[in-house]
Amino acid sequence: MRILIVILLCTTTVLAQDKVHYSGSTLVNVDYHHGALQAVTGVHNIQVMRANRSNGGWTYNHAPMLAYWNKQFYLEYLSDSIGESVPPGRTLLLTSKDGETWSEPLVIFPPYKIPDGTSKEGHPGVARNLYAVMHQRMGFYVSKRNHLLVLGYYGICLDAKDDPNDGMGIGRVVREILPDGRYGPIYFLHYNKAWNAGNTSYPFYTTSKDKAFVAACNELMATPLMMMQWNEEADRDDPLIPLQKNYKAFCYYHLPNHDVVGLWKNALSAISKDEGKTWSTVARAPGFVNSNAKIWGQKTSDGRYVTAYNPSEYRWPLAVSVSDDGLDYKNLLLVNGEVAPMRYGGNYKSYGPQYVRGIEEGNGTPEDGKLWVTYSMNKEDIWVARIPVPVSTRASDEWNVYSPLWAPVKIDGDQLTLSDKDPFDYAKAEKVITPASQLEVSFTVTAKQNNHGQLQCELVDKKGLPAIRLIFDADSTLKAKAGARYKNFMKYAPDSVYHIRLTVNTSNRFYTVNVNGKDVLTSLSFAPIDAVAGIVFRTGEPRHFPDADTPADVVTDLPHANETEIHTAIYQIQSLKTKEL
Repeated sequence: MRILIVILLCTTTVLAQDKVHYSGSTLVNVDYHHGALQAVTGVHNIQVMRANRSNGGWTYNHAPMLAYWNKQFYLEYLSDSIGESVPPGRTLLLTSKDGETWSEPLVIFPPYKIPDGTSKEGHPGVARNLYAVMHQRMGFYVSKRNHLLVLGYYGICLDAKDDPNDGMGIGRVVREILPDGRYGPIYFLHYNKAWNAGNTSYPFYTTSKDKAFVAACNELMATPLMMMQWNEEADRDDPLIPLQKNYKAFCYYHLPNHDVVGLWKNALSAISKDEGKTWSTVARAPGFVNSNAKIWGQKTSDGRYVTAYNPSEYRWPLAVSVSDDGLDYKNLLLVNGEVAPMRYGGNYKSYGPQYVRGIEEGNGTPEDGKLWVTYSMNKEDIWVARIPVPVSTRASDEWNVYSPLWAPVKIDGDQLTLSDKDPFDYAKAEKVITPASQLEVSFTVTAKQNNHGQLQCELVDKKGLPAIRLIFDADSTLKAKAGARYKNFMKYAPDSVYHIRLTVNTSNRFYTVNVNGKDVLTSLSFAPIDAVAGIVFRTGEPRHFPDADTPADVVTDLPHANETEIHTAIYQIQSLKTKEL
């Protein structure tokens, strides 16, 4: 019996080593939006599109995808006017030279009118004055001759619970992005069974007189790994699709031995040894925690591999795990631990930074060597994250940045500027330091106002849990959190420079605040930590909503969801230094 147990254990180990698996011990605590995960050093989270209904904007924005071509980022996302699978739908495109500053969204695939009388087998509804919704799993393709195609998919939802990706939609559309910034005409690339050139509004791609464009389309459809991404939208027996089972949101990367690792929602995984034509058994990757949200995997510029996903049954936090060989993932680190307020309710809207996608193999390599991913926040705003490579938690001079469009973070040399006119979100910057139980932290703060806004400064441990919080508050008072209350210890004035020095001992929990050379407060930290591992500056209160018990469905808007603050609060932080004592 003992020999049999040993054999079984060895067999299990070998099987795990041959497939994607998570061997780390770190797990997420969803009571915190950051999951109590240690942050990757130097990540910049940048909002590129903020939904606002007041200017005619649509408030369901989701499923972004990313490419890098001709020294420029391209980001595609789909949009519905209010909620998921509620028509009309469209797809938009943004561009950026540096990943930090982005263009205004451009409608790349507009709403598409479904012919009246259209129905689906097994559904009682019939289309009347109905538009399609867009719900594609593939956004871009760069051909071998360097033609960039952008793609979308028109699906049909006869009611709010109908599925646009049930294989009974209209079909996939394509257009070329040209080197001079123009966009070619829209064509249908592939139809579902009931549709053809005679009953659709755009021509079929083979009618194009651009032979290079037609060749790029043909090349795409002759590539099994590209076709794997079409699985959900295509006919359930479409011969183009290598694996005709309803696995969702496929992505892939190559191993050094040329095997292909495939990943799907729910952390499903498989291996292909023939470029996606056939696959091993698809099964949940052992050790991975992932619900019905996308997971992204790719090789990084240092020769290692990452998976990026929500490692919980919720859509927060956004994290990465790193592997040396593309199979064994050993750690779990934080990329974005924020869950902004959901301003607009709608069908199937979920809280959190979710549906992450990076740049697919062949779709470009940014010159900076960093890992770039895109995701939606609450299915209403679109973000990108710039993640340094190698992925590390070591102390660095780089700031970690959370920068909404209405609360931007700017870094200029040793000056950090946080601005905030967003009634719902905040600017945030964090410096990861070498953990220390006794240290001195010094910096200067200049507030451009003292009658609105607030700046919070926190000292946190490596899991992001705070022990000390100082606040430049809207009542012109500098205060410190002391348990459930606050200690007001001095007034501050606009445009004045305050040199702050914090002396901290986490062993006895005492700290002293010195302002402009004078000790103004000695107090106890409001929570115990073993060591200070980060300094956080934030223009708002910490958030604890939603939590694990918050109902999933949100159908109402927040009050004043379209409005901005009347005044902008601005804070300048300089000369941050730490010294272990």
